[in-house]
Amino acid sequence: MNNDLKLIEERITILFKRRSKTRYWLQVVDDPYDRTYNFFFNSQRKWERQKSVPLHTIAQHDLSYLETIIVALQSFTQLTIQYDGFTGQRWPSSFQLIQRKRHHDE
Repeated sequence: MNNDLKLIEERITILFKRRSKTRYWLQVVDDPYDRTYNFFFNSQRKWERQKSVPLHTIAQHDLSYLETIIVALQSFTQLTIQYDGFTGQRWPSSFQLIQRKRHHDE
Protein backbone atom coordinates (compact mmCIF):
# COMPACT_ATOMS: atom_id res chain seq x y z
CA MET A 1 0.00 0.00 0.00
CA ASN A 2 2.80 2.43 0.78
CA ASN A 3 4.13 2.33 -2.77
CA ASP A 4 0.69 2.93 -4.29
CA LEU A 5 -0.08 5.77 -1.91
CA LYS A 6 3.33 7.43 -2.29
CA LEU A 7 3.11 7.31 -6.06
CA ILE A 8 -0.37 8.85 -6.13
CA GLU A 9 0.60 11.59 -3.64
CA GLU A 10 3.75 12.47 -5.60
CA ARG A 11 1.84 12.78 -8.85
CA ILE A 12 -0.89 14.90 -7.23
CA THR A 13 1.77 17.25 -5.85
CA ILE A 14 3.28 17.68 -9.31
CA LEU A 15 -0.06 18.31 -11.07
CA PHE A 16 -1.79 20.53 -8.50
CA LYS A 17 -0.91 24.09 -9.57
CA ARG A 18 -3.36 26.17 -7.47
CA ARG A 19 -4.43 28.41 -10.35
CA SER A 20 -7.31 30.79 -9.91
CA LYS A 21 -10.63 29.98 -11.60
CA THR A 22 -9.59 26.34 -11.92
CA ARG A 23 -11.45 23.36 -10.52
CA TYR A 24 -9.50 20.28 -9.37
CA TRP A 25 -10.79 16.86 -8.35
CA LEU A 26 -9.77 13.20 -8.20
CA GLN A 27 -11.62 10.41 -9.96
CA VAL A 28 -11.53 6.75 -8.94
CA VAL A 29 -12.87 4.24 -11.45
CA ASP A 30 -13.64 0.58 -10.78
CA ASP A 31 -12.67 -1.49 -13.82
CA PRO A 32 -14.52 -4.82 -13.42
CA TYR A 33 -13.00 -6.33 -16.57
CA ASP A 34 -9.35 -5.95 -15.57
CA ARG A 35 -10.25 -6.06 -11.85
CA THR A 36 -8.32 -2.87 -11.08
CA TYR A 37 -8.93 0.59 -9.62
CA ASN A 38 -7.81 3.53 -11.75
CA PHE A 39 -7.02 6.99 -10.34
CA PHE A 40 -7.24 10.18 -12.41
CA PHE A 41 -6.41 13.81 -11.67
CA ASN A 42 -8.96 16.13 -13.30
CA SER A 43 -8.78 19.87 -13.77
CA GLN A 44 -10.88 22.43 -15.59
CA ARG A 45 -10.21 26.12 -16.03
CA LYS A 46 -13.11 28.46 -16.56
CA TRP A 47 -14.30 28.43 -20.19
CA GLU A 48 -11.90 25.59 -21.09
CA ARG A 49 -12.22 21.85 -21.57
CA GLN A 50 -11.70 19.35 -18.81
CA LYS A 51 -8.28 17.71 -18.59
CA SER A 52 -7.87 14.24 -17.14
CA VAL A 53 -4.45 12.81 -16.31
CA PRO A 54 -4.06 9.15 -15.27
CA LEU A 55 -2.33 8.94 -11.88
CA HIS A 56 -2.06 5.25 -11.06
CA THR A 57 -3.68 1.83 -11.39
CA ILE A 58 -4.08 -0.38 -8.34
CA ALA A 59 -4.01 -4.04 -9.32
CA GLN A 60 -5.28 -5.30 -5.97
CA HIS A 61 -9.07 -5.39 -6.45
CA ASP A 62 -10.10 -5.29 -2.79
CA LEU A 63 -12.47 -2.67 -1.35
CA SER A 64 -10.88 -2.67 2.11
CA TYR A 65 -7.46 -1.97 0.53
CA LEU A 66 -8.98 0.83 -1.57
CA GLU A 67 -10.66 2.26 1.51
CA THR A 68 -7.35 2.57 3.38
CA ILE A 69 -5.82 4.39 0.39
CA ILE A 70 -8.83 6.73 0.09
CA VAL A 71 -8.69 7.59 3.81
CA ALA A 72 -4.98 8.38 3.51
CA LEU A 73 -5.58 10.49 0.38
CA GLN A 74 -8.33 12.46 2.10
CA SER A 75 -5.95 13.32 4.94
CA PHE A 76 -3.26 14.29 2.38
CA THR A 77 -5.44 16.53 0.19
CA GLN A 78 -8.78 18.32 0.40
CA LEU A 79 -9.71 17.55 -3.23
CA THR A 80 -13.14 16.15 -4.03
CA ILE A 81 -13.15 12.48 -5.02
CA GLN A 82 -15.59 11.31 -7.70
CA TYR A 83 -16.34 7.59 -7.88
CA ASP A 84 -17.33 5.83 -11.12
CA GLY A 85 -18.30 2.19 -11.51
CA PHE A 86 -19.11 1.71 -7.82
CA THR A 87 -22.92 1.78 -8.11
CA GLY A 88 -24.47 -0.33 -5.36
CA GLN A 89 -21.16 -1.09 -3.61
CA ARG A 90 -20.53 -0.23 0.05
CA TRP A 91 -17.43 0.57 2.08
CA PRO A 92 -16.47 -2.44 4.23
CA SER A 93 -15.96 -0.53 7.49
CA SER A 94 -19.01 1.79 7.53
CA PHE A 95 -21.38 0.02 5.05
CA GLN A 96 -21.99 3.42 3.48
CA LEU A 97 -22.80 3.54 -0.24
CA ILE A 98 -19.81 4.56 -2.34
CA GLN A 99 -21.77 5.81 -5.36
CA ARG A 100 -25.52 6.39 -5.18
CA LYS A 101 -26.42 6.57 -8.87
CA ARG A 102 -24.69 6.29 -12.20
CA HIS A 103 -23.21 9.37 -13.83
CA HIS A 104 -24.28 10.34 -17.34
CA ASP A 105 -20.96 9.25 -18.87
CA GLU A 106 -20.95 5.70 -17.42
